[in-house]
Amino acid sequence: MVSDWEACYGYKPLLLETFVSRSRFKGTCYQASNWERIGITTGRGRNGTGLPTSDEQKDIYVYPLSSNIKSTLCKEPEDKLFYSTALSSPSDWAETELGGCYFSGDARLTKRVISIARDFYSRPQANIPQACQSRAKTKAAYRFFNNPLTTMESILQSHYKATENRISEKRVVLAVQDSTSLNYSTHSATEGLGPIGDKKHIIGLHVHDTMAFDVSGTPLGLLDVQCWSRDAAIFGKCQKRKRLPIEERESYKWLKSFQRLCDVQKACADTRLVSVGDRDADIYELFVLALSEESNPDLLVRIKSHRTLHTTDKETIWTKINKVASSGEIELTIPRVKNRKSRKAKLELRFSEVVLNQPYRKTHLPLVKVWIVNIKEINPPQGIKALEWMLLTTIEVNTFKQALEKVQWYSRRWGIEVYHRTIKSGCKIEERQLGDASSLQSCLAIDMIVAWRILHLTHLGRETPEVPCSVFFEEAQWKALFLFKTKNPDFIKKCPTLYEAIRMVASLGGFLGRKCDGDPGTKSLWLGLQRLDDITASFLVFRELIETGRANQFVKNDYG
Repeated sequence: MVSDWEACYGYKPLLLETFVSRSRFKGTCYQASNWERIGITTGRGRNGTGLPTSDEQKDIYVYPLSSNIKSTLCKEPEDKLFYSTALSSPSDWAETELGGCYFSGDARLTKRVISIARDFYSRPQANIPQACQSRAKTKAAYRFFNNPLTTMESILQSHYKATENRISEKRVVLAVQDSTSLNYSTHSATEGLGPIGDKKHIIGLHVHDTMAFDVSGTPLGLLDVQCWSRDAAIFGKCQKRKRLPIEERESYKWLKSFQRLCDVQKACADTRLVSVGDRDADIYELFVLALSEESNPDLLVRIKSHRTLHTTDKETIWTKINKVASSGEIELTIPRVKNRKSRKAKLELRFSEVVLNQPYRKTHLPLVKVWIVNIKEINPPQGIKALEWMLLTTIEVNTFKQALEKVQWYSRRWGIEVYHRTIKSGCKIEERQLGDASSLQSCLAIDMIVAWRILHLTHLGRETPEVPCSVFFEEAQWKALFLFKTKNPDFIKKCPTLYEAIRMVASLGGFLGRKCDGDPGTKSLWLGLQRLDDITASFLVFRELIETGRANQFVKNDYG
């Protein structure tokens, strides 16, 4: 019985407890079986101390299942963050990313979050009832999101750990920070939301996340997620907030995520972590924090402010870089944007070491020494603004090759924009309808892992196209996929490559595979995955009919 309980719930019971009605029984059989009577109930129900005591009181009997029960029950858990006793050998991606979730030791919640993640991944664009596919699983999902133990942080902790494991295998990792907002203005019944735009009636949640990428642009996973709703009472008081210390301002999110990276850097000492941010990350305190310890991660940020330098004439960064001679030229392909066609751009590259002055309100902060890297387009097409990036970094830049490397690293920041689009358009997170903001955040945590998985699949197919597709697809999935697309059973005798499988999945989502189309994107993949789930389900049904010998009877009944 003990082993059955452990197999079902994921932990081993140590003590059995039962109650015996004093008015009807004496508990003789329990005493004869070495159960120990430890007291009497008060007769009061569990629903509150204000209720009157009933006449029914019961004897409490316990039976220990271990000789050292007291010392075991009084001992703190060895690991409060990761609970993976039942999932020490993960069978799929969901168990790898979420098998270590610790919900106060309740393994049932760990199994439930894994089940929900699988359902969400199979049908990325479906609402919760459609994704869960049954009334029982749908009710269980809603209960899970409403559970006070299943917070966003408790769900994501296991994924953070899995991401750290992938980071430790890389030499350089780019930790890209960015913010986005989720619009729930149509969900007026949802409690705990706040303004997200210029108008007070536009409400939702703000999200600031940190995604790890390798230098080739493959996403390795999330490292930090902050989610909050703004207080409607302080709406429109931006100028007053600027006078507050950085710890009390919303921009502190950048420093908070960087502090999280410092912990990851200590755990992955052989990996060089570089925090990458857009112009919103141009915060003087962030540079001070990055340079406060030599072991901290590096920083690479695109500049927004006209910062002054610590020179006699207090020149700005822009005047300084204009005095620096070009160190060389590079050519970049500018992707198509709305109505503007893709084009080749030729850019000049400059770099210099500088010391920044403190902002005039923050003279108590120390000076910071950084390197500036500037690229500027030469002779842009008529009517098009020249492309220019001004980057600040704590990494030493003394050669053209080093400067070019920093430009290439910053160009990987676009990956997090694609990730946010995948969350919103691919996982339809803004269409989730739940009762309050905390439930939405719990659901968002799972959707964020699912979105990462889809984005990771997109890049892995380009990075390692020749590996077997079984690294990402279950056997039933790839067999159903190839049988559906080729109509030839001979193709499923050998596991195909990941490149072949991804292009077939993308074709289910509308990818045509023409020469001009390039590689599949996330949109065609998330649409294709949704169709693949239904195809796989049909494949399993018909395979069972064939294996059990009922296929002929099925055909005879339906087609005579």
